[in-house]
Amino acid sequence: MQDMTESFNATTMRAGLRAAAVAAMAGLLAASAAQAQQKQQRGPLVLKSASYFYVGGKIDTKGKGSPIVGHMYVEYMIPQRLRSPYPVVMVHGGNQTGTNFTGTPDGREGWAQYFVRRGYAVYIVDQVARGRSAHWNEYYGAVQSSRLNQVEERFVAPERFPVWPQAKLHTQWPGTGKPGDVTFDQFYAAQAVSIASFPKQQEINPPAIVALLEKIGPSILMIHSQSGAFAWPVADKRPDLVKMIVAVEPNGPPVRELQMVGAPEWFKDGTRDKLSGLGEVPLNYDPPLSDGERLSFVRQEKADGPDLANCWLQKEPARKLRNLAGIPVVVVMSEASYHAPYDHCTVAYLRQAGVPTDFIRLADVGIRGNGHMMMLEKNSDDIARVMEEWTARQIAAGRGGRKGKGKQ
Repeated sequence: MQDMTESFNATTMRAGLRAAAVAAMAGLLAASAAQAQQKQQRGPLVLKSASYFYVGGKIDTKGKGSPIVGHMYVEYMIPQRLRSPYPVVMVHGGNQTGTNFTGTPDGREGWAQYFVRRGYAVYIVDQVARGRSAHWNEYYGAVQSSRLNQVEERFVAPERFPVWPQAKLHTQWPGTGKPGDVTFDQFYAAQAVSIASFPKQQEINPPAIVALLEKIGPSILMIHSQSGAFAWPVADKRPDLVKMIVAVEPNGPPVRELQMVGAPEWFKDGTRDKLSGLGEVPLNYDPPLSDGERLSFVRQEKADGPDLANCWLQKEPARKLRNLAGIPVVVVMSEASYHAPYDHCTVAYLRQAGVPTDFIRLADVGIRGNGHMMMLEKNSDDIARVMEEWTARQIAAGRGGRKGKGKQ
């Protein structure tokens, strides 16, 4: 009986220790979560107004059921205390929606709230035929299939898939980066149905963005990834309404797409030139192209540094993007993204074409370990701070586009 009692007591003690350990771990996790929340806590978000509307589009009476097509969903937040004379328009990238900017997979505030707290009115869109901007298959055509492998490789855990040299540097995703982890699943659930044809997306999105700017007036255009190809046509068509462009790893590189193939070659150039150098929508170059004439391009013989792609630029003398010449642009690039080997090429192309372009390599300002979806990563606020400081400097210096006719 004594042995049984001792065995029972020992078992009870072990169970108690396990329970205490579990409780302690739960306490540590709760404390960690509370610390993360406290770190970002800034008090209530005080808004003058917040709502949504749609811009652009038309009813297509020839389509089945006469759908409205070409329209764009826009939600906005106007701070109670407005400090910036220009709002920020945030346009997401491929397979994403405006939720990229309104929160993070681990429950923190997003870049939209960051800028609102600093006195900017913010407008966040869902691209045409994406998310809350309804997609009609019979009008827009085929859609992309789900791409779990690409989400892991390019967005969430590139360090596990070293197909470009900088991928191993990635450290900032808020979670394990594997399916089943809550932050991964939250992000993957946010992936949206997207038109398969990228030229089609470039055709239908710039007019809707222009319609938004015509409604709200001169603005700061913030684009990410895929939507970089939309920014240049928008600014080319209405330079009076684009005060500056914050290009967060914009679609690129210029001229030819780049495939990541892993060591030892790392990169492989595409075989087809982009119509405008920056995308498939024609842009106004000076001197202008004659009917049927195309831009002439040349590839660098030697890359600008180790682990970098060879850039494609215009043949000299280069034509200038005359309508973008007065618009300040900043390209923001993270340390570990698949853009790290080539975003410098986008900067070089813009500068060669006469566009005043700053280049912020986040690693150079002490912000390290980020991937392409940096607005969702652990240090997203640090990146927002760098961008807001840049926009504030442009405003303070009186720089930013041509004099606009729109109104706030």
